[in-house]
Amino acid sequence: MKRRDFLRTTAAGAAGISLLGIPFATEAADKTIKLTILHTNDQHSRIDPFPDDGRAYGGMGGMARRASLISEIRKQEANVLLFDSGDIWQGTPYFNFFEGELEFKLMTQMQYDAATLGNHDFDNGLEGLQRQLPHAGFPFLSANYDFSETILKDAFKPYKVFEKQGLRVGVFGLGIQLKGLVGKMHYGQTVYLDPVQKAQEMVQVLRQQEKCHFVICLSHLGYSYVGEKIDDRKLAQRVSGIDLLLGGHTHTFMEVPEVIRHDSGHETMINQVGWSGLFLGRIDFAFQKKSKRKVGVHTAVLAVDNPVLTS
Repeated sequence: MKRRDFLRTTAAGAAGISLLGIPFATEAADKTIKLTILHTNDQHSRIDPFPDDGRAYGGMGGMARRASLISEIRKQEANVLLFDSGDIWQGTPYFNFFEGELEFKLMTQMQYDAATLGNHDFDNGLEGLQRQLPHAGFPFLSANYDFSETILKDAFKPYKVFEKQGLRVGVFGLGIQLKGLVGKMHYGQTVYLDPVQKAQEMVQVLRQQEKCHFVICLSHLGYSYVGEKIDDRKLAQRVSGIDLLLGGHTHTFMEVPEVIRHDSGHETMINQVGWSGLFLGRIDFAFQKKSKRKVGVHTAVLAVDNPVLTS
């Protein structure tokens, strides 16, 4: 897709396109809870914007611009959650020099609520990850990596529950098979667990034990593969109960989320916003206050481009 075409789609999304085909009704605001989900994936240590030298996406991106965009949204919305789906590290000299410290500190300043681990987040080994974790003021959620025989034992939780105006939002993380992508010396005795089985367990825990009204998966499995390799689409088809699946790894630019219906009738929305922080995903959900039933959704792909101006 050409950049100008994607930005045209982005502009339309930002104007309030709804997957349900109806905008939020302002007169119903007193009867609903609005939840704004912002998300990124595969940032790959892109701190600065891409050079504006004629290359694809020239002049776009940059963490300072993203921070301004997120700040403006938080000023406008009461219930915002900000997530990342992995591969925060690797790709620019910032990572080579600071070894991930800068990325974690900047994400902390942007008040990320949670992230999951990507394969490149193991590029400095378990020791390198352990060394930088104190700089991350947000949790990494990982349900299908078993670190119990490593130095990162008890460093990560499988899920976290957030509450916004009585709406309980359960979030868990899933990572890709490390073997073949990451050198054994970098992940050591980390054990990869079946993501389908772990997702089923997480849905049960979050729905039954934690009484969550809405379940989100932060996935670094990848959007879609030919063959049997597990991906986000296959996960949504096999596991009922995930409401929103925010993906990574395949650097997929999705103009609008895909909705997959499980045999049970449950629908899972899947989204991914490319790579290098060029875009910020935004999904606004409306829930009925009393029942917490989802009654509306708007989606947008926001270009991290010109600085946000305030009056």
